[in-house]
Amino acid sequence: MDDLTYTLRQLCLRNRDGSHATQADRQRSLSLVARQLREAGFRQMRATSLKGKHVEALLQRWQAEGLSAGTLKNRMAHLRWWAEKVGKAGILPVDNTRLGIPDRRYVTNESKAKELDNRLDKITDSYVRMSLRLQAAFGLRREESIKFQPRYADRGDCIAIKGSWAKGGRDRIVPITTQEQRTVLDEAHRLAGSGSLIPENKTYIQQRHVYDGQCKAAGLSNMHGLRHRYAQMRYEALTGWKAPAAGGPAAIQLSPVERHHDKHVRLMISQELGHGRLAIAAAYLG
Repeated sequence: MDDLTYTLRQLCLRNRDGSHATQADRQRSLSLVARQLREAGFRQMRATSLKGKHVEALLQRWQAEGLSAGTLKNRMAHLRWWAEKVGKAGILPVDNTRLGIPDRRYVTNESKAKELDNRLDKITDSYVRMSLRLQAAFGLRREESIKFQPRYADRGDCIAIKGSWAKGGRDRIVPITTQEQRTVLDEAHRLAGSGSLIPENKTYIQQRHVYDGQCKAAGLSNMHGLRHRYAQMRYEALTGWKAPAAGGPAAIQLSPVERHHDKHVRLMISQELGHGRLAIAAAYLG
């Protein structure tokens, strides 16, 4: 292992910002960066060696590879994290557009919503099956649904998501508005007892591997689509009309009063999903 890879790994171990998934993604990204800098001819680097020329070389390579704006922004976020931790935040501009990276396009009218169908019966692990049902009922992320602790989360009229389960480490509240949600939650209580949806004999990573393997064997892919379905169902329940991605009216077809209500509902749903920005809601709702 070269010095840069080693010192970046140590930097990640000393600074555990964000969820486990965020930390793992950051470490993978920075390991890739170390390899690509070595391939670009930068030798004998350490984490503290970061300079503007290194950022420029990486960005030129990534743009030449035709990476999407979203991927570029994620990688730049990891570089900014690195620069901040070694006291060199000033070498990267805050605004990505100054680096020639276009704004990410969130708006789409192509629905990515997915439903749990009879393939759920092919899931033999009861904990994985319950995690998937919670994702569908409450719009949870995979990590949140695996780490879910019913006794902690159930607040009667809502569930509380711990920051340690969530992307970005943000606590949030998701309302309980349907009998289906209550039924799923009650069954989760019976399965997990005082614990979580990780069996006592497994770690989170081990159960995540079980989850991924079971989904693959059952022909279930990209279960993030359950969050899209949750968002679209909540939108329809709160507005009375379908989201654009689900075949509903576009913003231009709404009256001024309806547009105001649409904006309010989108912000609510974004917060329930653990985001808080209207631009993110557009990815789910159109």
